[in-house]
Amino acid sequence: MNADPTLTGRHLIHGQWLDAADGSFESRSPSRRGDLVGRFPQGGAAEANKAVDAARAAYSAWRRESRVRRAEYFDNLAQIIKRETDALAHLMARECGKVITECRAEVIEGLHMVQYVFGSGRMPMGEVLSSEIPEKDAFVRRKPWGVAAVITPWNFPFAVPLWMLGPSLLEGNTVVFKPSEDTPAVGQRLVELFVEAGFPEGVVNLVHGDGAAGEALVKNPGVNIVLFTGSYEVGQKIQIASASLHDRIVATETGSKSAVIVCEDARLDLAVTCAVISSLKTSGQRCVSGSRILVHEKIMDAFADKFVAMAKRVRIGDALDAKNFTGPVIHQTAIDKVLQYNDLARKEGAAVLLEGKRLAAPEHADGCFLSPFVYRMESKAGLRCIREEVFGPHVALIPFKDNADAARIYNDTDYGLSLAVITEDFRAMRFFRDECEYGMGYINLPCIGAEVHLPFGGVKKSGNGHPSAAGLIETVSHKTAWTVNHAEEVKMAQGLTTDL
Repeated sequence: MNADPTLTGRHLIHGQWLDAADGSFESRSPSRRGDLVGRFPQGGAAEANKAVDAARAAYSAWRRESRVRRAEYFDNLAQIIKRETDALAHLMARECGKVITECRAEVIEGLHMVQYVFGSGRMPMGEVLSSEIPEKDAFVRRKPWGVAAVITPWNFPFAVPLWMLGPSLLEGNTVVFKPSEDTPAVGQRLVELFVEAGFPEGVVNLVHGDGAAGEALVKNPGVNIVLFTGSYEVGQKIQIASASLHDRIVATETGSKSAVIVCEDARLDLAVTCAVISSLKTSGQRCVSGSRILVHEKIMDAFADKFVAMAKRVRIGDALDAKNFTGPVIHQTAIDKVLQYNDLARKEGAAVLLEGKRLAAPEHADGCFLSPFVYRMESKAGLRCIREEVFGPHVALIPFKDNADAARIYNDTDYGLSLAVITEDFRAMRFFRDECEYGMGYINLPCIGAEVHLPFGGVKKSGNGHPSAAGLIETVSHKTAWTVNHAEEVKMAQGLTTDL
């Protein structure tokens, strides 16, 4: 019998924990669907609007607080996260199905974001510039926008919220946080840690629920910033709904069809390792997952043999077992989608190298487990399976003739998020750096593995130019020019006369 408790979730609005008003929903473990993680309140427009009002009421005092003091709250939070690391990893593995080793790494990544924010509090937040007029001092300063709505995905339920919450709060904004309805327990626990760290009432608010709660936040004109990670379709709706609001900033990260490019001179074992990690970690359920492996045609056969052999050895099982390489997909709907794309690949002419299916052994029977589906496919116009995001253990091996052909194939999708290149040729490195359309690039590494002090975002359908993590500070604050005249008379730039 499972010893883990069943949790009861609540909204947090202006420092008050509120129970469900209009029903609740369940969160169940994808490793064992019989494991009820918790019940959470189904929020909607009423809760979302109250939370925005609470954030707006808290904004004036929070933005006037010293930036150093705002950062010091994050030092409190960092110490609490250190204390709770193992418990947070356990809860995350139980609820979202990532193996516990990955979950612990995610908690550390979230901690790194919190530490980055704390350190940034005493770093420069503007610039001092020279004026044409020697008696003038010119400054560039940053000011917050107001209230931020933070809407986050299930696959990184701890780190991604902190990528958004941290910079937003540091710069003086207040927030309403809506975690994914697939991982409400982790979202709840994260906000409880903010409360314990001493953040003032109304500065951080929590609303649980599905898309209706998120839609209400987006439609509320009191929200000045919408920060979203999820599907392109939802991100597009957010941008359309926000277009008519003159004081609304939107930052969206919306999926990918990322790839690993394996050049002719690549070290084969390194290439296979990078490709397996890129495509199969988290069961392929990362926005940066490399579901396309582009391989030089001269080494394709050798690479494919080694890749398939390693994919067969991947341990798939309960997320709480640290010996497993990967766990389940998130739910039945995800299983159905992946299997549909596997069928589509067959219909579009794939040469199947490793058959993917739902796992039915006793240890898998109560969960949402899929084995990897690996196939070889020539790049051709009109193929959907190598251009559309699948978000599961679905991997295409695609041959290319030369570097220019590889760059063409990489760019031949609507997305542009992550890229890895496996090569020993420094000229090839520079070629792909300059010719491919991406937000994050890696050399002789997997295409997953972001670090918080770097921007995280993409181009085309992968994002709208406002990255998360450290790069988000540019989005959640705006620059102001401040010029001071120290002369006793008016002197204008550009030689403008002051004669009356």
